[in-house]
Amino acid sequence: MANFSTLMQQVRQCSLCQDNLPLLAKPILQASVNAKILIAGQAPGVKAHNSGVPFDDASGKRLRQWLGLNSEQFYNPELIAILPMGFCYPGKGKSGDLAPRPECAPAWRQQLLDQISQIKLTVIIGQYAIKWHKPQFKGTVTAAVEQSLQQLADDSDNNTLVLPHPSPRNNIWLKKHLWFEQQLLPLLQKKISQLI
Repeated sequence: MANFSTLMQQVRQCSLCQDNLPLLAKPILQASVNAKILIAGQAPGVKAHNSGVPFDDASGKRLRQWLGLNSEQFYNPELIAILPMGFCYPGKGKSGDLAPRPECAPAWRQQLLDQISQIKLTVIIGQYAIKWHKPQFKGTVTAAVEQSLQQLADDSDNNTLVLPHPSPRNNIWLKKHLWFEQQLLPLLQKKISQLI
């Protein structure tokens, strides 16, 4: 097994699915073997692709607010690992970005997770990350978020929580599910402040 810095270098040079990408392969992730919180999202958007910084858009700003983290904390790999299900921008679809490329997670994900051994909380965003991290779960994203609220309210020691995607496209979902911001986020922020 490669050491962590070698593995990260290999991931950053990956071009496995280049032929299926609209732009050049540019894996975007953040990790350290000491990270305490894992953010498992979908795939970088075009703004993140252009800047090389994960969650470098309106979704990232909202996610940082949800987590109660400032930019310095969020972009500190010693605290936060950001490993999307696909490391490269997958391109535009009819209603948002395309799904993460299916080659990425099997090639790299478990190797990286095996070496990031200090994770105390995994924040799962979106259906592709749910399928990977909670393969036994068969409900909707909303049901998974509701389950996370219950776990936080019960103060269970479950170390995986599901959030809706923080994209502005989800404003309608947020308006329909006021409990998310009123009940879940304060509990989530408290848990994160305890971890960091």
